[in-house]
Amino acid sequence: MAIDVTKAVGPDGWVAAEELFVRASPRTVGSWVADGKIIRLRPGVFALPSAARNWRTRIAAALEGREAVASHVTALALWELSPHPPGPVHLTVESGRSGRGSAGVRVHRAPGAFEDRRRVAGLAVTSAERSVVDTWGRPGLLERPAVRAAAIEAVRQRLCSPRDLQVELARQPRLTGRAELARLVGLLADGCRSELEVWGCLHVLRGPGMPAFVQQRPVSVGGRTFILDAAYEDVLLAVEMDGAAWHGSRSQRERDIQRDALLATVGWQTLRFSFDRLTRSPDGCRREILAVRAARSGRMRGR
Repeated sequence: MAIDVTKAVGPDGWVAAEELFVRASPRTVGSWVADGKIIRLRPGVFALPSAARNWRTRIAAALEGREAVASHVTALALWELSPHPPGPVHLTVESGRSGRGSAGVRVHRAPGAFEDRRRVAGLAVTSAERSVVDTWGRPGLLERPAVRAAAIEAVRQRLCSPRDLQVELARQPRLTGRAELARLVGLLADGCRSELEVWGCLHVLRGPGMPAFVQQRPVSVGGRTFILDAAYEDVLLAVEMDGAAWHGSRSQRERDIQRDALLATVGWQTLRFSFDRLTRSPDGCRREILAVRAARSGRMRGR
């Protein structure tokens, strides 16, 4: 009776050799490999050709039976911080272990990787902060803007904190492009939670002649708590930086109007700057902030 290859391999699309040999003889498995019905991903691991093209299958098979963790761009993809790029999957083993990989698998060596492992989708993986820093240090794996976005999203989703990123950076003093990543982490530590906030902070709020402000300032009103992008607390002036995608819908604009009206009931005035205005006219944005702040300061002194 002929054995069905798909059933023998199982629902995951890949299987360890010892499990496969329970369902089919080594001779049958050898014929399947010769006929291209299954692929030997690495010694002791087989997969269906369709599954072998999937990066998740390759990393699961590559980790099978090893003291290793998914790392770099593969870890970022497992954390859902960036799509997995074309090419090999990446894993890291301890420094003293073999660094040889197989087809479609890139093996790195680093101390402490396995001991510090996390679990995502049942797979051993480097922490979110280590995934970001490792990928940043190898710019050929992923474009820098994509790694920046991953770092920001990791902090926004609380997969790691800016402090976690700072600690990981300290562990890699010779990291390629370290100074640039350290600046980004510093902005995240200050409260930036989007690329637009990072840009606005650098080019508008911290521009020449601009006064000190507080980022991510909570304000409670009407039983609700709002987080202000930036706040001048002495004059109760809030500055909101509106991304094109998030604040472009009619429903979101209506929510913003309601939010600003509620804040006004406890004395806060809100200035909103669109993505286009922030990026095209940072000088104009600074002038408006300074003018409104001066006017509110004058009125408060008058009272």
